[in-house]
Amino acid sequence: MFNLILASKSKVRKEILNKNNISCVVEPSNVDEDSVKKSLLKEGANPEIISKNLAELKANKVSQKKNGEIILGADSVIDLDGEIISKPSDRNEALNILKKLNGKKHHLISSVCISKNGSMIWNYTDKAALTMKNMSDEELKKYLNKISDEALYAYNVYQIEGEGRSLFSKIEGDEDTIMGLPIKKIKEYINTL
Repeated sequence: MFNLILASKSKVRKEILNKNNISCVVEPSNVDEDSVKKSLLKEGANPEIISKNLAELKANKVSQKKNGEIILGADSVIDLDGEIISKPSDRNEALNILKKLNGKKHHLISSVCISKNGSMIWNYTDKAALTMKNMSDEELKKYLNKISDEALYAYNVYQIEGEGRSLFSKIEGDEDTIMGLPIKKIKEYINTL
């Protein structure tokens, strides 16, 4: 069995792999996601294309340094009616994001890419729909006060596996996709290697 290299700092993605008995080594790609997003948005790319491109870019970047190794890159974006909602840089921005999502349905898009020798050999994108409850500003602030800084900045404004579940009236889609790694499809592909 090969050893997978995860091109991500995400603790949740590593946990999902571990829970599914896929051993991995973490080697972050350090891709400047914001500049890539800005560039792709200028070209008119939709959120799904941006997610796919970032996952591939991360996997390929690490793969170029690790000849013969299997590299997994991943990226997730929140799509609110075609607008990409990025991770907050502070608590004030997090509150504004929650206000924007408040009472609305949005999509969470997770893309994964497996690369070898600097090139993509497989990719997959999945989408989940989440409908947020209508909440008062006070309720949103109360929610944010329960979330640690690490969780807030690592997982965008909600952790579906934790406190974040309470924000939603409806969740449609695969929970692993929402957490950033559609593991069923990854396992299917890995079993073919």
